[in-house]
Amino acid sequence: MENSIPYKIYLEESEMPKAWYNVRSDMKIKPAPLINPGTLQPMTAEELAGVFCDELIAQELDDTTQYIPIPEEILGFYKMYRPSPLVRAYCLEEKLKTPAKIYYKFEGNNTSGSHKLNSAIAQAYYAKKQGLKGVTTETGAGQWGTALSMACAYLGLDCRVYMVKVSYEQKPFRREVMRTYGATVTPSPSETTEIGRKILAEHPGTTGSLGCAISEAVEAEMKLDGYKYVLGSVLNQVLLHQTVIGLETKAALDKYNIKPDMIIGCAGGGSNLGGLVSPFIGEMLRGENNYQIIAVEPASCPSFTRGKFAYDFCDTGKVCPLAKMYTLGSNFIPSANHAGGLRYHGMSPILSQLYHDGYMEARSVEQTAVFEAATQFARVEGILPAPESSHAIRVAIDEAIKCRETGEEKTIVFGLTGTGYFDMVAYEKFNNGEMSDYIPTDEELQKSFDTLPKVDL
Repeated sequence: MENSIPYKIYLEESEMPKAWYNVRSDMKIKPAPLINPGTLQPMTAEELAGVFCDELIAQELDDTTQYIPIPEEILGFYKMYRPSPLVRAYCLEEKLKTPAKIYYKFEGNNTSGSHKLNSAIAQAYYAKKQGLKGVTTETGAGQWGTALSMACAYLGLDCRVYMVKVSYEQKPFRREVMRTYGATVTPSPSETTEIGRKILAEHPGTTGSLGCAISEAVEAEMKLDGYKYVLGSVLNQVLLHQTVIGLETKAALDKYNIKPDMIIGCAGGGSNLGGLVSPFIGEMLRGENNYQIIAVEPASCPSFTRGKFAYDFCDTGKVCPLAKMYTLGSNFIPSANHAGGLRYHGMSPILSQLYHDGYMEARSVEQTAVFEAATQFARVEGILPAPESSHAIRVAIDEAIKCRETGEEKTIVFGLTGTGYFDMVAYEKFNNGEMSDYIPTDEELQKSFDTLPKVDL
């Protein structure tokens, strides 16, 4: 069987998922609902309609439907780059001299360069179907903004992106790709919104955060007729769309009777991790199988490993609903030294509940070690990985080395969420020996925790 497994496992077009998997349907303890910060009551569909598209609200609130059909128009777009390959990292295994078998699901084989397109086209489709003129959004490292601008260009929608200022300045080419697709890109926090001006007044010279950019994007949406706000991670609806990753991964493994021992994904807001692991966790929830699921986050933004499981604002400007999640506090702004994405102060409510219930574990890694792994992977596997993906690569390599030391023949699967060709400033700093690590102190985190809203539900 070993010799019959190809280097890249491709699925046929007919094997591509026709429905998204809703892991909430199998969760015994459901994620806590979004709540209205004014009434402290669960948000209703009517209240959410001021911000989100109608169909996306229905998906956000659906805790019971196991599989939600993917519209034919979205499936047609997916066929441009899906199914994506599951690749055996033979060269990496050889370099590491490990008995472990390492596979990665590669989501960088589309023009936007990452997994984000899976949800971007879905959200843009529902906005177009509702008759909207355009959408507003935020982006951190730029993958989401790039994907959404591409989807909006395809469907003829206006796209307005608030990009975290440090990324806007460090990644001019990512910004220009968005503009080439027709998006308007504004560094956040900015002087174009009331919330942006307030944040700048309170934090002069700030390099921004996703929480800041979310606030500005929501304010802009509320002032624009015919627009809705869309989000690239965290929300239930986004994790739902991203399950095409995990469903394809499982189908490819099943095709060759491969059972993974561990599944590893990078974790920022949770979109790619949730998309990759949900079908596998579903099996765990139903008592059908067991896996070791590992979420990997940056030590400079450690919401899982050092955060609080509590209700918190989804944004710095405190205009969005409250979500129960592992959070560092909505006022937390990662150090400008932190390269790449994974900059959100909180974690998906779905993944937070699963982590809290013991279905997955979390590790934090420092960025110099992340870029060491990225460089090692690039040199032997031929793909320059995104810094975000490289967090998963770091732990995959660490686990493979453990297998070398113990002689265990484990099967490791990780998510390679995208390519790093727009992240060359960060790679340059690493190659020049100018990159350093930053870990927030307990005192710094406590200042942010002290601002958590007092919610007793």
